[in-house]
Amino acid sequence: MSLPAPPLAQDHGYPGFADRRSFLGIPNFANVASNLAFLVVGCAGLWLSFSRRVDGARASWSIFFLGVALVSVGSAYYHWAPRNDTLVWDLFPITIGFMALFAALLCERVSARSERWLLGPAILVGLASVLYWRFFDDLRPYVWIQLVALLMIPAALVLFRRDRGGDRFLVIGFACYALAKGAEAYDHPIFGLTGGWVSGHTLKHLLAALACVAIYAMLKQRAPRVPNGRVPS
Repeated sequence: MSLPAPPLAQDHGYPGFADRRSFLGIPNFANVASNLAFLVVGCAGLWLSFSRRVDGARASWSIFFLGVALVSVGSAYYHWAPRNDTLVWDLFPITIGFMALFAALLCERVSARSERWLLGPAILVGLASVLYWRFFDDLRPYVWIQLVALLMIPAALVLFRRDRGGDRFLVIGFACYALAKGAEAYDHPIFGLTGGWVSGHTLKHLLAALACVAIYAMLKQRAPRVPNGRVPS
């Protein structure tokens, strides 16, 4: 069985980012340093997951925030030396985050029992899509699983309305990520329009991290309140 559409090879011009300025000895400083935003929200999400017993798909949300935190490392490593062999370490944590998000939404909106058997295989499929690209120079599986995970957000909102106090945060997160992809596509024009102050790719990192902040806000709102800092048993 073959995948639809012809093979989608990695654009060899992709590493040609607009902002290549170095600072404090760090190459491509803005694109490297902006990944700190992922580390902050990822660690905050993990702390929330483990300290307040997040209601719902707790395991999936914990893995989601772990993926977000790891994006800060993988993406910074890639932007320090942008090549295909370093890009794989950027895509791995991104895929973990996307597949955990997919599992969490499916669990909470469709079947509460699905997390047990869905989360692990979903992450493995996501990682396999990155390996497939690395060995066959074909991004189709990676693109497809990312699209599926993203489209799960509006689908869940429209088809499976179970508002646990977070629908608006999902909408905000989806909008921020859409803006992030737009900023990525207009990396050079944005860099020019801002007079070289900030590039589209740096904005992409910040907007994508803001999308994760929206998920964090959603979970924090519905997390059980803990009196005197104690976790309820």
